[in-house]
Amino acid sequence: MSVYLSRAIRKLVIARAGHRCEYCRILEYLSSFDYHIDHIISIQHGGLDTLNNLALSCAPCNWKKGSNISTLLELEGALIPLFNPRTQDWFDHFEAKKGVLIPRTRIGEATIKLLELNQPNKIEERFEMTLTGFYP
Repeated sequence: MSVYLSRAIRKLVIARAGHRCEYCRILEYLSSFDYHIDHIISIQHGGLDTLNNLALSCAPCNWKKGSNISTLLELEGALIPLFNPRTQDWFDHFEAKKGVLIPRTRIGEATIKLLELNQPNKIEERFEMTLTGFYP
């Protein structure tokens, strides 16, 4: 397993995502952040460099997610898996209202918490995109 991904693989991941972060759904060309190819299940957890394990991610989402695949919502609670853009539909887990992401499921709630998706700058970006018809 390699951390090198070919240009062809990168182009496929970007095109499949529609040039949009697959976690927060902010469009790449409207964002002030760089976009990364994320391993949904990190290599350290046994994830592979295959298309079904790769997602387009803005830098803030990628930095917050890191190698995490789950999180706790309550200190003594069960681990909740994070949203997986290859096996789950974004709209099943999240809805957006005026730029704020509202969880529809525990997975959505866990992902919003860990990736800090409702930071003021992210809300503002999504709200501006909503006003112009580019979000969600």
